[in-house]
Amino acid sequence: MIVCEGLMSFTVFVDGLEGTTGLRIHEYLSQRRDVEVLRIDPDRRKDATERARLLNSADVAFLCLPDHAAREAASLVNNPRTCLIDASSAHRTVPGWVFGLPELAPGQRDAIRAAKRIANPGCHASAFILLLRPLVDAGLVPAGHLLSAASISGYSGGGKKMIEQYEGAASSGAEPALTSPRPYALSLTHKHLPEMMAHTGLQTAPIFMPAVGNFYKGLAVTVPLHLRSLNTTPDAVHAALTARYTGERFIRVMPLRDGRGDHADILVAERQHGHFRHDP
Repeated sequence: MIVCEGLMSFTVFVDGLEGTTGLRIHEYLSQRRDVEVLRIDPDRRKDATERARLLNSADVAFLCLPDHAAREAASLVNNPRTCLIDASSAHRTVPGWVFGLPELAPGQRDAIRAAKRIANPGCHASAFILLLRPLVDAGLVPAGHLLSAASISGYSGGGKKMIEQYEGAASSGAEPALTSPRPYALSLTHKHLPEMMAHTGLQTAPIFMPAVGNFYKGLAVTVPLHLRSLNTTPDAVHAALTARYTGERFIRVMPLRDGRGDHADILVAERQHGHFRHDP
């Protein structure tokens, strides 16, 4: 940390600046006067010694890397002052790493503030966890209950290659199949499943069916609940979500019923630069 022109300035290093996540983080940080972004020489970005130097020189280092590379980068850090924020799925269920979802549970925001190792949550997982964790904590959904979930998300989550594929098809008219949602992870082994279980308390992975849509970003997650088998009611579900999220800046619990008396969407979670919609 340095002091410049009366401002306290934090040094930040983005390891993996070439990817979409790293580029976006750099774009945000470069607009701030209280942050000094450390840059690696492009010719040395795979040099472990130079990466280690920059990682240990930073107050905060973002790991915008594939899982195996994120684990390697974390092992290079020996400066106890450096705070690591890992955007990959490598550390989301690893002891010693704090799950970076402030609304997860009471006390989570303080845990994140105090942490030096923070695992950024996955997009689908964030939506699923925000829906289920309050219901499991309230005893409305037993930890052993079998669940399914569906999600549709924008193509930016697929990285540079998928962005180029969709935007190229839009300009050329090629690949008309891309105009329809495309299911994926049909083997039911999506990499978000471990955190979806670990941070809700569920004992069995849900049957999770994600799809990519022809839009840039945002997602909608649906978790159907058979209330009769759970011996609960929509009002009880709504009350549990309301109790958990009252006062949260980025989450709105919607009215249980619309003007016609029908059940409406229950939960909307909004992020400053994106949008989640969760429909139980």
